[in-house]
Amino acid sequence: MSAPILLAERLDRWFGGIHAVNSVDLDVADGSLHAVIGPNGSGKTTLFNLITGHTRPTAGRVSFDGDVITGLPYHKVVRRGLAKSYQITTIFPLLSVLENVRIAAQAASFSYVFWRSANRMHDVVAHAEQVLERVGLADRPNQTAGNLSHGDQRRLDLAIALASSPRLLLLDEPTAGMSPQETAETVELIRDLNADLTILMIEHKMDVILGIADRITVLHQGATLFEGTPDEIRAHPEVQEVYLTGSL
Repeated sequence: MSAPILLAERLDRWFGGIHAVNSVDLDVADGSLHAVIGPNGSGKTTLFNLITGHTRPTAGRVSFDGDVITGLPYHKVVRRGLAKSYQITTIFPLLSVLENVRIAAQAASFSYVFWRSANRMHDVVAHAEQVLERVGLADRPNQTAGNLSHGDQRRLDLAIALASSPRLLLLDEPTAGMSPQETAETVELIRDLNADLTILMIEHKMDVILGIADRITVLHQGATLFEGTPDEIRAHPEVQEVYLTGSL
């Protein structure tokens, strides 16, 4: 693996008396697909929120592509090349598929001014269309987003994240609620995306994680229990006992 594109160092987050993230280190290699696993309440989503700027850490720091981004708001993190696809879809259900992606591309490309070059807007629309092609929604640009199937709404949410042309994409349970066929299609899409960008993902389906990840970090009660390759995760006795019983 190459040098890290993302480095989290001794990240801590307290919520009152709850130590949600406890001195976590995370090193994500450029070009890799790195997964974070753990049971509910282990700190996975809080860790993602600390990385993306949705939540400020109590202690520790986050570096992206060599620059410290600790505490930056999410819109500034996005413009540096990091984006997140959420566990719960964040689409505009009354707008078209294309409009959802165009708005995201426009927000990532422009400051908020009233007058913009028409040519630049054409470029934004063209980019949105390319993103829809990438995720398999190019044949439905004018469909109302709220009328899409669950699996296609998740693809649209992914397209919204991709509209900012990130170098690092965070995926929070990208196959949640999907049928086996939708899950298989999403896994293939993630593999395809990983050819061009780094991916950090949370996922509860262990067959998905073990079949797609380069490295896996296991969280337990907010702290890192173990980190290794899928084969090392399978062979680790404590990980097997706590997380993988019946999943392998």
